[in-house]
Amino acid sequence: MASQYHPFLLLLLSLLLLPLLCIASFPSTSSHKHHQDHVPVLKSLHFSLYQHETINQTGYIIVNGVAGAGVGQTTTPFGTIFAFNDKMSTKPDSNSNVKGIAEGVSITSSLDGLRSVSFAKITLKIKGYQGSISILGGTHNIKPADHPVVGGTGDFMFVQGFVRSSPVDLQGVAVVYKIEFHLYWPPYAAAVHGFLK
Repeated sequence: MASQYHPFLLLLLSLLLLPLLCIASFPSTSSHKHHQDHVPVLKSLHFSLYQHETINQTGYIIVNGVAGAGVGQTTTPFGTIFAFNDKMSTKPDSNSNVKGIAEGVSITSSLDGLRSVSFAKITLKIKGYQGSISILGGTHNIKPADHPVVGGTGDFMFVQGFVRSSPVDLQGVAVVYKIEFHLYWPPYAAAVHGFLK
């Protein structure tokens, strides 16, 4: 009678050990970590410049607004279209080293005259990079504002990120804004630009 159970026990034992043998044949989690080592690191660039704008020299009201606040040091009437072509330097002093040019348009979008929709092309030659980035977003004349990067050319092709604009000096006809750049190249762009080794 014992010989009748022997094939059955062998089958049962095989079925119990089969999962353990299969687990042992799969790669360990250390090889999964090895795969992660080949994931490209996101390339980034962070720096600050100062935008210098002089009313009726580098920035002009093109269309007068129709309502709300009047033209003041920090306000323009609703609907005002303002065009600018401002140098960007490494320090708040307008005589410091120029590393870029910001050219664009702002349209006053609030009745209090403090907010506008702005778009600009910022041409840069900094830290071994050369090209331009395009930004678009809302600007607050007396508070920091973030503008998403929506495109780029040259070394900034495919770049993503944002630019933060903060007022530094709003007195007089020459105003200064600190512009903080937070730029990121996605992995496919890094491969195009040769950032990957």
